[in-house]
Amino acid sequence: MSGESARTPRVEVSPAAPEQAPVLANLLELYSHDLSKYFDLRVGPDGRFGYPLLPLYWQEETRFPFLVSLDGEICGFALVYRGSRISDDPDVWDMAEFFILRSHRKRGIGAAVAADVWRRFPGRWEVRVLEANVTAMGFWRSAVAAFTASARDDLWIDPQQQRRRVLSFKSLDERLARMEADERSRAG
Repeated sequence: MSGESARTPRVEVSPAAPEQAPVLANLLELYSHDLSKYFDLRVGPDGRFGYPLLPLYWQEETRFPFLVSLDGEICGFALVYRGSRISDDPDVWDMAEFFILRSHRKRGIGAAVAADVWRRFPGRWEVRVLEANVTAMGFWRSAVAAFTASARDDLWIDPQQQRRRVLSFKSLDERLARMEADERSRAG
């Protein structure tokens, strides 16, 4: 041993400012490329997929953009929307888009980021996942199970006839979440 202790990586989830829109746009290109395996996404004449909803994240009160960094280096994003895409319930939180760079996956970073976002917005949540995306399905089921013991997993056929799983659960505020975790540890 060299005497150096292993350092825990520092993951930060920060609200994205309007001037960071180009950074988010660049990350959304990588995200779109990943999703083009499952969706008929096409690049425009400029060679970019584009994400027309991005400006709305600084214009509408129901949208919340976040950048994710690991030890100060940008490694992903989360886009949160207030309102269910399934039931139109305006009080449900929706993980609209979520992305972690491939080089940072399978290290617990994504689950930590998701939990951080869910804690910021207490209430009912929905996470929609394309069934064909087996890797994402495994990630989201694991992340939600680590976050809460009471989640539903329902099938939903979206307007494009894509089969999706909808993970529904409730996020408690920080104080209640700690009390629930303490209670579970005493019971288990």
